Amino acid sequence: MMRPAELIEQKRDGGEHDPQELAELILAYTRDEVPDYQMAAWCMAVYFKGLNGAETDALTDAMIRSGETLDLHGLLGRKVVDKHSTGGVGDKTSIAVGPIVAACGVPLGKMSGRGLGHTGGTLDKLESIPGFRVELSTEEFLAQLREVGVAIVGQTADLVPADKKLYALRDVTATVDIIPLIASSIMSKKLAAGAEAIVLDVKVGDGAFMRTLDEARVLAEQMRDIGVRAGREVTCLLTDMDQPLGRAVGNALEVHEARDTVRGDGPEDFAELVLDACARLLALSDLGIDVEEGRRRAEGAVQDGSALEVYERWIRAQGGDPDPSALEQAPVRRPVPAPRDGVVQRVGARAVGLAALELGAGRRTKTDHVDHAVGVLCFAKRGDTVLAGDDLAEVHARDDASAEHCVEAVLAAYEVGDEAPPERGILLDVVE
Repeated sequence: MMRPAELIEQKRDGGEHDPQELAELILAYTRDEVPDYQMAAWCMAVYFKGLNGAETDALTDAMIRSGETLDLHGLLGRKVVDKHSTGGVGDKTSIAVGPIVAACGVPLGKMSGRGLGHTGGTLDKLESIPGFRVELSTEEFLAQLREVGVAIVGQTADLVPADKKLYALRDVTATVDIIPLIASSIMSKKLAAGAEAIVLDVKVGDGAFMRTLDEARVLAEQMRDIGVRAGREVTCLLTDMDQPLGRAVGNALEVHEARDTVRGDGPEDFAELVLDACARLLALSDLGIDVEEGRRRAEGAVQDGSALEVYERWIRAQGGDPDPSALEQAPVRRPVPAPRDGVVQRVGARAVGLAALELGAGRRTKTDHVDHAVGVLCFAKRGDTVLAGDDLAEVHARDDASAEHCVEAVLAAYEVGDEAPPERGILLDVVE
């Protein structure tokens, strides 16, 4: 019989788990037979000692086996694509990518998660839309893919329940940034949800869980290997997260910016990442086109308005109001003025993410309520020239006290100097 305390001790001391015992631990935790405190201790042991490839495969397989799986190709008769991010600050990419890809004739079905640590979650962002339902039955999910072409949902009780439970625990026990746990969490959802082609956006830098390009490449290769062994096509984009993505950080603010991008009015760095991800998803689809043609079609869907039409149909299909005026707005707004003339050297993504978290845009405990209205708009980005007193950013808060505190935190995230920093594009590398 598997004894959790023995597995915790084994991993604490650097031992290797038997795959069957590891699977039993995960499945028992899903059945509430292992308490949170023991699973948190195991996660911390893994944080320090890691998991090897066989253990990571066993963990991923156990999480998939904890629930049902979907065969989307068999059910829809189409090759379904999926896109996932490892988590960043201001990363609302999926909300823009989904309707653009669907407008190009390729179904995108995605199971998303909630915020982890200082990073925002797609579900939390979508729930800032009044009436939007993230919990769909399998039948509703499939029907929406057929009729609209895009569906982004939460993890149901039937699909990967082990990961849903472990995901929430890791968020509040400082055990998020562990490569094998990230890889197994992401890929268990991708494999169970049934997409055949997957683009993974692996964030790199200050605001990411992977701080260096080498770390990000290791994670990308692990996830790609898991997918390939399961018969999926996987491309990994390694993208910059040394500064917030786009301008908006905070749930309703990010939805507004994602919609703007779908209609062609998004920030340059965010729009570039969205279009590149769309191009690669279309190239992996059953359209029989390459990345260059995928980019051309994605740009066309934005320019002719068909992507915005699909966005509005998608939001309505899941019960939401697509009108941006329906999004809740924070009652207090405060500018963050530049302290001097100069050029923005850096905008610390992690610091901005933590400032938004303190406002209430994320969770510090599993049961925390998310305030969808609050957040930060970063007007000045790396390389921008500013004058003393210019608005570097704007804080959207629930009250004056939290606003003033956040202004100080965001100002500390900015560094303004005399010379322009080295240019750095959004896409740093590709693993395919």
